[in-house]
Amino acid sequence: MKITYSTSKINSFGGINFADSIIGNAQVFDAIDQFLGNRGVRAQYRYSDLFRSYLLMTLCGGECAEDITEHLRGELSQVKNFDVCSADTLLRMQKELATEKETIVSATNVRHDFNINIAMNRLMVKLLVQTGQLSPGYGEYIYDYDNQFIPTEKYDSKRSYKKADGYFPGIASINNCPVYIENRNGNSNVKYKQDETLKRSYTLLDEIGIQVKHSRMDCGSFDKTVVPVVEANSTYFYIRAQRCESLYNLIKEITTWETVTIGFKQYQAASVEYAPFGWKKTYRYVITREKNNDAQGNLFTGDDFTYRAIMTNNYEMSDKQVVEFYNDRGESERLFDEMNNDFLWKKMPFSFLHENTVFLVMMAICRNLYHFLIELISRKLNFIKPNFRLKKFIFRFMVVPSKWIKQGRQHVLKLFTSKKYHLLLE
Repeated sequence: MKITYSTSKINSFGGINFADSIIGNAQVFDAIDQFLGNRGVRAQYRYSDLFRSYLLMTLCGGECAEDITEHLRGELSQVKNFDVCSADTLLRMQKELATEKETIVSATNVRHDFNINIAMNRLMVKLLVQTGQLSPGYGEYIYDYDNQFIPTEKYDSKRSYKKADGYFPGIASINNCPVYIENRNGNSNVKYKQDETLKRSYTLLDEIGIQVKHSRMDCGSFDKTVVPVVEANSTYFYIRAQRCESLYNLIKEITTWETVTIGFKQYQAASVEYAPFGWKKTYRYVITREKNNDAQGNLFTGDDFTYRAIMTNNYEMSDKQVVEFYNDRGESERLFDEMNNDFLWKKMPFSFLHENTVFLVMMAICRNLYHFLIELISRKLNFIKPNFRLKKFIFRFMVVPSKWIKQGRQHVLKLFTSKKYHLLLE
């Protein structure tokens, strides 16, 4: 085996030039600076450089700010009109965007840590509007809310019921794009002051003109303080209901069940009217049941079925349609997987909750920009699909040897590939 060397500077991630150009042409970086303002007269870098650095770093497979300094400085330096920040600068800029955390002591003497960063969340929604992923005035949006436990051993992280230290942020999404993130410590129950979190989220969306038609939530939102907030801010809502003895007594009186196929399984479904929380007002409860595999009897109903209930104010859909529509919120679970594994949520850089909130929102913004990017690219290049996960996108698009050359008084990007990247310029 013979080896030869060349000092010619060839970059591994030539696709970064196209990605940066597409995001820049959408005026995303200008919008970030316009909204967040200037850092100061002596500041060398702008806030857009922070988001730009993390986006490009992630698109090259980087996992932390130090990767820019240690491994990717040369790759990022090929991008025209972009000065690469150091890791220290990137971390310092995030701290500048942090807001103070709030500590609330509950009636049971439990200390709950919350961090509310309205400015970062407002920027996230405004950028979704900027890129056309959301449109003010469009009244058909589906709003999903859930809390995601992120295990992490930080200085101020606390023990969760999941038997690990970490944070428990609440995340709202529309069209599977995060639109609001509010951080809370691991020891805070998801129901604790969730109504206030939802109010802030809905208010922010309303302020920007985003109208919610449907809201979907799991049983963590089945609470007498939460339901009125959700009902007041959306046309229809669907919440997984917690079962209780009085509801089971009502279920036992059901005599007519409809057999429906949902996915690959058969269920029996029916609807009842029920007033939760001791209220007088009733809501539609869509009940589904399926046979237990082990024939284990149900203590409350006296049969061998497993029961589930969805509380809703939608009387137009059939029972099957309600269940299928609610089950579609499983997309939010895939969103959490994507955020944790592709966009670095499981590798938070700071020791304190309020600083890590900035990182969570910033990486959610990067994730939204990635989906804007891949959606646009997939329309022009047949070897890219809009459902590619980040790793596949990096291998298929970002990894292409390239070199900037000067030709006829112009800088020309030379790509060492037969793939037709030039179609992105048409």
